[in-house]
Amino acid sequence: MQGVLTGFAVIAVVIGVGYLIGRGGHLGEHGREVLSKLAFHVASPALLFTTLARADLSVIFSSRLLVTALSTAAAAGLFVTAGVVRGWGVGRTTIGALCSSYVNSGNLGIPIAVYVLGDASLVAPVLLFQLLLVTPVALTILDLSGKDGEEGPLWQRLLAPLRNPIALGSLAGVAVSASGLRVPAAVMDPVTLIGNMSVPAVLLAFGISLCGSTMPGRGPDRHLVLLSVALKSVGQPAVAWALAAGVFGLHGALLLDVVVTSALPAAQNLYTYASRYGVGERLARDSILVSTVLAVPVLVVVAALLG
Repeated sequence: MQGVLTGFAVIAVVIGVGYLIGRGGHLGEHGREVLSKLAFHVASPALLFTTLARADLSVIFSSRLLVTALSTAAAAGLFVTAGVVRGWGVGRTTIGALCSSYVNSGNLGIPIAVYVLGDASLVAPVLLFQLLLVTPVALTILDLSGKDGEEGPLWQRLLAPLRNPIALGSLAGVAVSASGLRVPAAVMDPVTLIGNMSVPAVLLAFGISLCGSTMPGRGPDRHLVLLSVALKSVGQPAVAWALAAGVFGLHGALLLDVVVTSALPAAQNLYTYASRYGVGERLARDSILVSTVLAVPVLVVVAALLG
């Protein structure tokens, strides 16, 4: 239980600081935008590079990761189906699908893995899965859909993901890890220092975005928010439990691992993506906020039942 409370307390404090910064206007009217751009274009690519460059890529091949992948696909697929039927548009549907299935495996998943599961490395498979597959696919869709309906030559739009800093940072890290190269400390240390800005920048920007906002779950996107939160907080962990216990025969610590990681709330960096592409910002903000609040009782129940 301590890990759940500790992880959420850290996030809540930083978001609260961001809210106070926004209320006081200390960063000006463009503070949130600057922090979001800093995270997307500089800090997050650096963090992904250092994370993946030091990662053991062999951890992605496991039954636990297969459960995570299938539960992620199920939650995202249900939202996409609803988006297609209701005509929510490619951009909003993509952001909503991410909020329904993309877990906070970094700044929240790691402390919870340490205190609840007893091993920080247990969150590595889902972290790598999201960085190497889910993020590139989602950002490619957002790139190809075009911000505000922008069009361009097909070849230029197809190559757009290769200019995406998030994708470039991830691919560079994978290349270093796969090659076995050792990056000199003179290079890795400053990149690591820059990457350390990513999580606080995202959380601060998120906190600033809460200033003057209405209660979550209201407005034109309320149905999308409710659906994404239901899928993230209940649907995804339920599917993970059913697959892990009923199909793959996992039990004990292994079962607890996959259900806990699937029950983590939507990641804060999804708001950065929504802000960068100018689509579904309120949907992302409200879904992240509500799923983060609900994750506390959900994770407590999961830990009590399976721990």
